Amino acid sequence: MKKLLFILITFLAFANGYAQILDPVKWTTKIEKTSDNTYVLTFDGVIEKDWHVYSQFTPDGGPLPLEVIFKNQQGNFSLVGKAKESKTKTAYNDIFEVSETYFQRKAQIQQIVHVTNPKVVTIEAELNYQVCKEVCINLEKKFTFSIPGGPALAAVPKATLPIADPMATDSIKADVLAPSLEASNNTVEASQKAVVEAPKSVTQRGLWSIFFIAFLSGFAALLTPCVFPMIPMTVSFFTKQSKSKAKGIRNAIIYGISIIVIYVLLGFFVTWIFGADALNALSTNVWFNIIFFVLLVVFAASFLGAFEIMLPNSWANKVDSQADRGGIIGILFMALALAIVSFSCTGPIVGTLLVEAASKGGIAPIIGMFGFSLALALPFMLFAMFPGWLHSLPKSGGWLNTVKVVLGFLELALAFKFLSNADLVLQLHLLEREVFLAIWIAIFGTLAFYLFGKITLPHDSPLTHISVGRLMLGLLVLSFTVYMIPGLWGAPLKIISAFPPTMEYSESPNGVGGSASGVASIILPEGAKSGPHGIVVFDDYEKGLAYAKTVNKPIMLDFTGYACVNCRKMENNVWSDAMILPILNNQVVLISLYVDDKRDLPKSEQFISKTTGSEIETVGDKWTDFMISKYKTNTQPLYVLTDLEGNSLNKNKPTISYVGIEEYGTWLKAGISNFKE
Repeated sequence: MKKLLFILITFLAFANGYAQILDPVKWTTKIEKTSDNTYVLTFDGVIEKDWHVYSQFTPDGGPLPLEVIFKNQQGNFSLVGKAKESKTKTAYNDIFEVSETYFQRKAQIQQIVHVTNPKVVTIEAELNYQVCKEVCINLEKKFTFSIPGGPALAAVPKATLPIADPMATDSIKADVLAPSLEASNNTVEASQKAVVEAPKSVTQRGLWSIFFIAFLSGFAALLTPCVFPMIPMTVSFFTKQSKSKAKGIRNAIIYGISIIVIYVLLGFFVTWIFGADALNALSTNVWFNIIFFVLLVVFAASFLGAFEIMLPNSWANKVDSQADRGGIIGILFMALALAIVSFSCTGPIVGTLLVEAASKGGIAPIIGMFGFSLALALPFMLFAMFPGWLHSLPKSGGWLNTVKVVLGFLELALAFKFLSNADLVLQLHLLEREVFLAIWIAIFGTLAFYLFGKITLPHDSPLTHISVGRLMLGLLVLSFTVYMIPGLWGAPLKIISAFPPTMEYSESPNGVGGSASGVASIILPEGAKSGPHGIVVFDDYEKGLAYAKTVNKPIMLDFTGYACVNCRKMENNVWSDAMILPILNNQVVLISLYVDDKRDLPKSEQFISKTTGSEIETVGDKWTDFMISKYKTNTQPLYVLTDLEGNSLNKNKPTISYVGIEEYGTWLKAGISNFKE
């Protein structure tokens, strides 16, 4: 009876110890034969409420995308296309400044494979993914598929391992951490107050922003030399050719609707041909970002007057001949003729919009074309209803070319955003923050000089004076240019924070002379680096521990991830607080351990986890195993205050995660106070 009671108590203690090892996604799999030697592998995931899994098409530079990896592919089978996904959601992430794509509640991944080796009987597959809500978990699931007709093997998940990303951190031997891997009663509270609520879908807000930008772009296109003169000509045609005013208004409305239909169909065909997910994937691809950069530079050169991008004249002639047919068909061809004739002005704007909308994925190209065409069509309809308004229109003239040139400068500035995306993905450091800002300062500074009449371009009319409107716009652009200059020395530039690379991706991460963090440049201890807000941080446990013993300060372990959005939120919103930052700077030694570091450990340092039985092959694997073994959780962010022997200083609350400033500060002060006693 005593033995039975002992076993029961041990089991309950073990179960309680692992209560925080979370696995919010349950996977099932199946394999189906579609033709000779061709099969469809299906992964079906059920995701717990409020959690979300990032898609394989979520952009680089943000959360970790899902990966489907096949271990025994070489010589046995080939993949037919990329794995297809079920419905996803897209939302803009203002921390990573990308539009992330993710699954909620359910996820399905399907991969077609063609078996080339008749002797192969199984297919080994892995799913690597990140699942998040207030905290994030990086997981790896292994599956074995049995090819129909072969030995009866179930496609079941194997061991779970952490995911990682290649970043440079020093590795340490497994036995260095051995003393601190003993089990302890360190339970993270199930319910904690968050700084910001768990990510929710803002797809609708993203589509509204696309619509608004597209509408403004359509209005800008309306003020170009190719379109603006068409307004009085077209309205006069409808009012004079129609037998009554009512019929003229009706025809103008049909004409406006036709313009909308033409451009919306363009957005629809772009989405249909490439696919919504494919557009999103292409927009985050290195080579497509480079292509977009070149394309926008060409568009900008066209607007600046180097040449004109025009569709073949034969197209316009054929469409124009059909416009004489009359009726609704004739009006539709009139609208198509407008689109073709004005292409030299509208084409670059439409192309830029489609590129930008592609980054949102889904139906964004359709929404973008609807917003653009609505702005383009409304004046034709309104002036047909109220012909007297035509007299209030400004006369055509050189100001129309000025609008076109201004758009050219904006296109040129936007082009470097796409080049920056490619540079960030490749980590070439060719277009760091300072270089990017210098280019933008040069572009907008030149635009200011142009607006003040100090620079003229090929198609500009002679300028004897500048209008008040042009002067005001010039002053606005000059003010914006001056605003960007302090960014070269580390100013945050919050107005344009979504465009230049982050402060970390620069020649001076803390600004020249440490000005970005508000402190002077300091000499870093050996093995340390400058972290968020200029905090001295170690990413090597052994070196951090040695330094902590030298200065006799408690250690704050920061279990984090390069792709952990809520880790960044804690750093941005909590660590930066006036109460928290001095503590992290002066009273603790910060050691950040990245659980998504995919850099391989040396073979001699790889091992099998005693806790999970998993193979520990990467630096990230090791830190994940450390976290699970010692603190009984696999979620990030996770913060622990320890003494110099690895013992937790906060006895009542050994660990803390995604919380607010006040709770975090109270927890820090309590632990530091216990260290001093």
